[in-house]
This record gives sequence, C-alpha cells and structure tokens, in this order.
Amino acid sequence: MNKKTVRDVDLTGKRVLMRVDFNVPITDGTITDDTRIQAALPSIKYVIENGASLVLMSHLGRPKGEKKPEFSLAPVAAYLDGLVDAPVKMAPDTIGPDAEALVKSLAPGEICVLENTRFYAQEEGKKCTPEEHEAFAKALGALGDVYVNDAFGTAHRAHASTATICKYVATCVAGFLMEKELDYLGTAVEDPKHPFVAIIGGAKVSGKLEVLLSLMEKVDTILIGGGMAYTFLKAQGHEVGNSLVENDLLGVARDTLAAAKAKGVGFLLPCDNLAADKFDADAATQLTGQDIPKGWMALDIGPEAAAEYAEEIAQARTIVWNGPMGCFEMPAFAPGTMTICKAVADSEATSIIGGGDSVSAVNKSGLADKMSHISTGGGASLEFLEGKPLPGVTALEDK
Repeated sequence: MNKKTVRDVDLTGKRVLMRVDFNVPITDGTITDDTRIQAALPSIKYVIENGASLVLMSHLGRPKGEKKPEFSLAPVAAYLDGLVDAPVKMAPDTIGPDAEALVKSLAPGEICVLENTRFYAQEEGKKCTPEEHEAFAKALGALGDVYVNDAFGTAHRAHASTATICKYVATCVAGFLMEKELDYLGTAVEDPKHPFVAIIGGAKVSGKLEVLLSLMEKVDTILIGGGMAYTFLKAQGHEVGNSLVENDLLGVARDTLAAAKAKGVGFLLPCDNLAADKFDADAATQLTGQDIPKGWMALDIGPEAAAEYAEEIAQARTIVWNGPMGCFEMPAFAPGTMTICKAVADSEATSIIGGGDSVSAVNKSGLADKMSHISTGGGASLEFLEGKPLPGVTALEDK
C-alpha cells in the first residue's frame, strides 16, 4: 500500500478524526454482529494509547438525510465503551455547537462518537447543492487535527466524511484496517501467486460483469455459482426453467464466455444443480444436470459441481471469493456454499473473502478463522478488483 498510515504521524496532543464503519445490525437496541466494530479496534486503541483524543464518525443504515432515532449511533457508542479502556462519550449531533463543544472538551485518551453522518443529506451529496456538501465536509474537518480513514467498506463512496473531508484536514492517512484491506486486495490484483482461482456467485451477472472481465486478466480459473450461473447456462443453450435469468444479458454472457476461452481462462459453470418447485425453505427438490425442468428453479449448485469446484480450489495458491453458490440462508440450499467454505478453509492458498453475503456464509460455516482475509467491504472490494479508484483511498496522503 502506497498510502501513509496512522503510524506515520506523531499523535501526541492531537485530536484525531477517524472515519470508521460502524454500520452494524441492531435489533431492539442490541448489536447482533460486532464484526465491524472489532475490526476498527486496533486503530482506535493505537490512537488513544499514543497521546491523542479521538473523534469517531460513521453512518448507520439509510436515514436519508433525516434525524431518525432508530438510526442513532448511541447503542454503538455504549457498546464500544465496554470494549476499550477509555471513556467513550456520545455527541448529541454530527456537527454544530453542541458537538463542537464536546469534541473540544476531550482530553488525551478520551473518545467521542459523533452522531450518524447520514442524518445530513450533505454527507452523500445527493439532495443538496455542491456548496452544501463542501460546507458539511469542512465542518467535519474542523473537528480534528489529523484525519484517519479506517472505513474500507465505504471507501468507494465519494462522501463528505470519506473523501471530501480531506480537503479540509492537513494530515490525512489510513488506519490499520484500511491498510490490511488494501495490502491483501492489492497483492491479489498486482502480484498474485498462481494458480489464481476466483469464485464468483450471487444473484446477477449485471452486478459482477466488470469484476469478471477484470479478473480474466489475472486469474487462471473462474468458478461461477449463484443465480448468475443460469444466465450463462441459458446463453449456452440450456433450459433453465424458472431459475433467475437476466434475459437482456444473454448476449453479454456469450461474449464473456468467448472472452474467457480466448484468454485461456477456465470458466466453470455448475455441472449439476439443486432445483426446487418454489422459492421456499420447505420446497420439494430434485437434483438436475445443467438443464432445469420446466416449472423448477435452481437454488444451489449440486454435489458434483461442488466437488469439481473444491478440486480446483485445492490446487490454488490465491483465492478470491465474492458471492455465495446458492440460497444458503435456507438449510436445504446451503450445501454448495458450505462445501466451498470448507474447501477454501482447507486450502493452503491466500484466501480473500470479498465482503457481503460471502462473509455471512463464512461466518455461518464456523470456518472464518481459517481464511486469510475477510473483507469488511463487499462493494469496495468489488470495485477494487475491477481496477476502479476508490475515492476514500485516493484522497489520502501518499508515502
């Protein structure tokens, strides 16, 4: 990674303004998954142990520019207070006199959590003027001497708290989580060990097309699963029944298959599938080949496909995985994804799990500790793999 990090800055007596990703699931005021909070702790602890006060910024959910109590970060601040050996205070607002007064009162070693950045439409810059967006970023920037971005999950967004703010803080560097994400993903893109296998699943080709085309320049084999597999199978002339298909992308799918062949990249589609008579956990099921009977829908790759994919994974030295193989949330359609989880866990390759549903699947499998790196940002990791610049990264200082 060619960006400066928080360890490159003398923090003594400074007020550090850190963007974290505390967009965590909360049910009845209780945090049900603290993965993102835990991921930010190394940077948080480093700052308060090195003589600085710390101001944390994050979004939570989609309040759409309105101050809605159900999207308050107060439960997160309270939870964080139990994880760190430092006082954690909750600001009454994101910006404004009350927030400023609390921030200015912080002593070294103390932490303040600002209220949800998305309580202001100016954060995303969609329902405001460019001038209002800039003014919000400037107001945030005034709260700190040093800006640290440790929110990789939002690094692909050009928001006030992730990118624009860097115009208004003299020192802007990466946190340890950001550094780790960029190191793992950067190595996969720039200097991967071969064989390099990409496992791409999820619902739609449209959401993964750019990353497929980009990965073809780097990988040896692509393994396709999830709903997107049936657009490719239909493009090859197979019957897919009621399976999820993007009919408007059949031509693109054929072009993608041809491009893989021309580059000598293995492009594997499931040789068998688990089909259901309806989208339901209790649906009747049957194993099929690559043709799905009329009235049935494929909801998971079959055992032969899973075994074939596992063989490819066993030979890999670098693995990137983004997207499940089927509707793993329903037990009947989880075996394909769980087989892939075990194969990746058993592999000696460097394995990078690219955020989103893939992370949920890995956590469900109980094998998360066997993966080399689990990304905290599905969208950001996809855009990075596509080769797109991430605004929240490019705005930081180069080494």
